[in-house]
Amino acid sequence: MAISQPTIERRFPTWARLLLVIGLLYTFLAGVKFLESGIKAFGSDVAADLFDGISNPLAGLFAGILATVLVQSSSVTTATIVGLVGSGTLPFDTAVPMIMGANIGTTVTNTLASLGHIRRSEEFKRAFAGATMHDFFNLLAVSVLLPLELITGFLSKIAEEIADWLSDAGVQGGKLGDSPLKQAVSWPVDRVKDVLDGASDNLLGVALLVIGLALIFLSLAFITKNMKEMLAGRIERSINEVLSRGGGVAAMVVGLIMTVAVQSSSITTSILIPIIAAGVLTLRNAYPITLGANLGTTVTALLASLATDRPEALAIALTHTLFNVFGILIFYPLPQLRYLPIRAAEKLADVAISNRAIALSYVVVTFVIIPLLGIVLLR
Repeated sequence: MAISQPTIERRFPTWARLLLVIGLLYTFLAGVKFLESGIKAFGSDVAADLFDGISNPLAGLFAGILATVLVQSSSVTTATIVGLVGSGTLPFDTAVPMIMGANIGTTVTNTLASLGHIRRSEEFKRAFAGATMHDFFNLLAVSVLLPLELITGFLSKIAEEIADWLSDAGVQGGKLGDSPLKQAVSWPVDRVKDVLDGASDNLLGVALLVIGLALIFLSLAFITKNMKEMLAGRIERSINEVLSRGGGVAAMVVGLIMTVAVQSSSITTSILIPIIAAGVLTLRNAYPITLGANLGTTVTALLASLATDRPEALAIALTHTLFNVFGILIFYPLPQLRYLPIRAAEKLADVAISNRAIALSYVVVTFVIIPLLGIVLLR
């Protein structure tokens, strides 16, 4: 028995585990893409349909949340909003709370990812807290910035000034492309669609959803196991130490770059969940990475706005960016405010550990029932 551990280490060296984790991360991203495509198969215009006829700011906020939950991508939602504003079918003022709602809705993906650890208490506690701290930050940011915007219009005014300046500088026209990683992740989805060519939209949607969920849960389980083996001990401490020395700004830059590369904050934050669950990354060091991801995801809307002719489209995309910038500036510099989302997430995780149904109820109520009721009652 004394030689079993070294034998295992020789059979599975660190470089092999690293390659395995990279492969599993690809599998996870493919699962997310399957999930997104499955939902889209039930109706590609779901986001645009939700925005039709909404004028109440709170209803707009809820529509932004629900639309993002349904398409599993704030980039899709914000690009849709930008397109509607650019075409003149959606008023600029109405679109502002919808953009904020998209910021809240995008956090559902990593919260769902945390449920993959629900059978292992300690892992689930860390994973669920790591996911919901993102939820709480966006909820706090909206609770402060939406009322200020409705009263003063300061975000939209700054955005319009910048848009006018850029327009005068000749910034117009553009083309939104796909990153190589995004194309690679889409490849297996396209192959399955080819196999199911001719099937009804409902059948295709169900098949893609089932495959996506299976890939997500299986990859998360194996990623967590291998992360523990590969990054245990001194390496684990080194990662946290480096991030701690670099400060929040360095971690935010990491999150921003990752999100720009994959064009999805959901993917960036969901990748963090198994790393947090494994205990490799602490909540406080992962937290600024999620804030950087929030900022990075606004690039998609900015690029989409360049393909339109109306300055309002660029202004609404800039409003999305400014919302995230001001959210960070309000809550991150002061330690008293900085860790509010983390403390709230840890308390919710403690409750969820005692009763797993609370975790499921939280997801359904926060991201589906409340937004749906808000749209119905306030529309």
